[in-house]
Amino acid sequence: MVGTSTRMPPIQRLVEIKTIAEQLHFKMSTLLLHGGKVVEAIVWFRQHTANYRKLEGAPDVIFHHWEWLSRQHLVFAQLLETSSSDVLQVPSMVSVPAEKPTEWEFHPAYYYQLAASYLKEKNLSLEFAISMSEYVGPIDVSAESVVASVYFGQFARLLELEDTYIMQSLTDDEYVRYTLAEGKRLQDSSEIIALLKRSFEAYNNLKAERRAAYCGFQMAREYFLSNEFSNAKQIFDSVASLYRREGWLLPLWEILGYLRECSIGISSVKDFIEYSLEMAALPEISDAVELSSKECGPAGPATFSQRAKIHKEAFEVARGESELHLKEQNSHLKVNSDYPLYVEIDLVSPLRVVLLALVAFHQPIIKPGAPSLITISLQSQLPINVEIDQLEVQFNQSECNFIIGNGQKSNTAAISHIQPGRRVETAPALVLASNKWLRLTYEIKSEQSGKLECIYVIARIGPYFTICCRAESPASMNDLPLWKFENLLETSPIEDPGLALSGQKAIQVEEPDPQVDLILGSSGPALVGENFILPVTVASKGHPVHSGELKINLVDTRGGGLLSPREEEPLSADNLHVELVDISCHATKDLSEALSDNVQKIQPSFGLISVPFLDVGDSWSCKLKIRWNRPKPIMLYASLGYYPQSGEPSLQKVHVHKSLQIEGKTALTINHRHMLPFRQDPLLLSKIKSVSEPDLIPQSLALKELNMLIISVKNSSEVPLRLLSISIETEENNGACIVQPQQEEFRKPIVHVPGEEFKKVFVVVPNVNCTKLKIGTVSLRWQRDGDQFDSCDNVSQVTTKHRIPDVNVELPPLVVRLECAPHAILGNPFVYSVKIHNQTEFLQDVKCSLSDSQSFVSSGPHSDTIFVLPNSVHVLSYMLVPLALGSLQLPRVTVTSVRYSAGLQPSTASSVVFVYPSKPHFKADDT
Repeated sequence: MVGTSTRMPPIQRLVEIKTIAEQLHFKMSTLLLHGGKVVEAIVWFRQHTANYRKLEGAPDVIFHHWEWLSRQHLVFAQLLETSSSDVLQVPSMVSVPAEKPTEWEFHPAYYYQLAASYLKEKNLSLEFAISMSEYVGPIDVSAESVVASVYFGQFARLLELEDTYIMQSLTDDEYVRYTLAEGKRLQDSSEIIALLKRSFEAYNNLKAERRAAYCGFQMAREYFLSNEFSNAKQIFDSVASLYRREGWLLPLWEILGYLRECSIGISSVKDFIEYSLEMAALPEISDAVELSSKECGPAGPATFSQRAKIHKEAFEVARGESELHLKEQNSHLKVNSDYPLYVEIDLVSPLRVVLLALVAFHQPIIKPGAPSLITISLQSQLPINVEIDQLEVQFNQSECNFIIGNGQKSNTAAISHIQPGRRVETAPALVLASNKWLRLTYEIKSEQSGKLECIYVIARIGPYFTICCRAESPASMNDLPLWKFENLLETSPIEDPGLALSGQKAIQVEEPDPQVDLILGSSGPALVGENFILPVTVASKGHPVHSGELKINLVDTRGGGLLSPREEEPLSADNLHVELVDISCHATKDLSEALSDNVQKIQPSFGLISVPFLDVGDSWSCKLKIRWNRPKPIMLYASLGYYPQSGEPSLQKVHVHKSLQIEGKTALTINHRHMLPFRQDPLLLSKIKSVSEPDLIPQSLALKELNMLIISVKNSSEVPLRLLSISIETEENNGACIVQPQQEEFRKPIVHVPGEEFKKVFVVVPNVNCTKLKIGTVSLRWQRDGDQFDSCDNVSQVTTKHRIPDVNVELPPLVVRLECAPHAILGNPFVYSVKIHNQTEFLQDVKCSLSDSQSFVSSGPHSDTIFVLPNSVHVLSYMLVPLALGSLQLPRVTVTSVRYSAGLQPSTASSVVFVYPSKPHFKADDT
């Protein structure tokens, strides 16, 4: 493909060939990609780069070859990126043969990464060529000017002769001089960073973390070489987090070395110490000796000697014994009283390998003021022993904090850290050896109940260096990720193996035993509608009560709320199942002054009341008034909190808890029933039409007829009740319905025992023909029966209401009445009459039949058809002679209306008469 040219020098000839091949290749790639032939375009690009990869050219301009390769990958990546997303679909690797492109070759990130790597090769070759060249210098623009020739891929010198310009060909030496000068003038570092950044972002979008991390590492290193330490540190940190998670020791070591140098560049002593300590605590890499320092980064190989060296450097700077030499300012920074050093290690910090603090209590629960043992175990993976000057153990209860001093050192340097009154212990030695536990066991006491938890273990090394380590529990300790696969001798953090498996850094301190009784009195089950009174008594046995508070909570035992499910209704007593109405206190004269500052907060399910001061032996009581609006069982929780002594705000409050389950039940069940007068049956057409579905229509009553309304009241509770009055509250006052009696006050309260049923009869006369007649609501007033209740006490009286459903009122066309003697004498005849009342304007054709009875001899028509005139009464009379004694069933009468095809047959109860053997003699009661 490359031939010998007599017209152009060899170096420029090769440049021209590559330029033309580049143009032709990218035209072909563009056509293939726009046609959706992605695989063919990638194969074509492979072949194109393979053909020219070895055509490097002369050694003086080999950098030009790497620049050309970088440009090929950059342009092809842009072509892939700008192609239609519908066209660029990565084929399944199953369908792609081995000689076909790999999966990564379908993504622009792959080519951006290679473009950056070739550009870096170009920079290295350019630096070498410039160092070996003797005639590189700036171009004298006034003497000569190199521009692109009229021929594609060629360069020439532009010369000015009088009034015209001419193009003069360049020799290879002149071209090399020109390209070296241009390369020296242009800097490619920013372009390399831009390419790596595009590759880094593209790999992240593809969720390819490892490839993105590699590109990020290369990009951060370019920032580092350009002395942009802040940008380099930010990227190095993100890549280092992946390497820690993956457990890649050698790349992590290299990155930490760069981060150390970046910390010096940005003048951060804290970051320098943290990265140095993490490097020193990394596992030793056996293959690191064989690697060169360049491959291991600026920190050198990860050997034990190098780790020990970094360890010494870090602690010398941290103790203030040496200075940190800064790069940018060319100055020094020293840790001292003006610049103290504070390092914090949490549960996910990579510095857990530097210092790991485990804390375990020997007991799970203790009493207030009782001693308990606590073991603090410390471990470090640093290569050299670390001597700690002072340890401070901090808890969530600050009064339990204590300090452990090093017995082999004076604490004069650390005196400023000890607060007045703080407990100080002394350990024989505080030296941490590599991978060995330092165990310290001490006694601790807590006067406050609740959770006592160890939060921090703070190590002070030197006067200005502090390591604050978050305490961990041995039972829930996580492994050190980079050390769990190392061949190390595993030791237990605590000598007791059981405590090592179950030890926790927290302990529960029980509340002090109360010396006050909280008594909840109960008077049986609560009844719906009444104000249930529950006495609560506070009696002091051994503790005086200071600043006492009594809290009342009502909780549903079934897990639901105390509200009705009708959420659309506003909050009121109607949609609350149970509510705390009031808390009333009864105090003696000695406590009346103390109760003047009484504080009460009452809500439907919560109450708070302050308890006055009680001396030992005194008592105080209050009454809770709770109302049930619907039957519901609840749990009442009463909690008394008090201080046994006054004037000590740090003293622990003592609590007494009591609970009581109260069942809210319905006291009374009210039912109603409509009945017709004795031996009277109206023909109601609505009953005939609703035979198939009798439950879907309301009760029907006869217009302007006497109807009996029987109200039955059953005691459903477990206690006797007093019935005080019963009434029916009518809803319509226009005379549509007459109810008698309207109200009845019992002169003497009726004692209603459990299970008993009380009945009251009312007369209802409907005067309006309508489909829905509102009769009214039954209102029953009652109260509990007992000595503590007074019938005149309106507070204890409850009114229970029951609304009577609407009734249908209609005019019956026929009314049948039976008339018979109240009793009969054996063998004596009596008259049995059937009266048929036609209440319509039409002549009624009625069929009447009388059934035979073995108990009577009857005379009269047994079956007959009669005509009843409009608004008139027709009477059928029968003569009956009783043949037996006792309660006998009269012959059944059946009346059938031909017009309505409906019949009436009186009920069995209305067709009964009692037969005596002789005439009875009744004696009237005068009383």
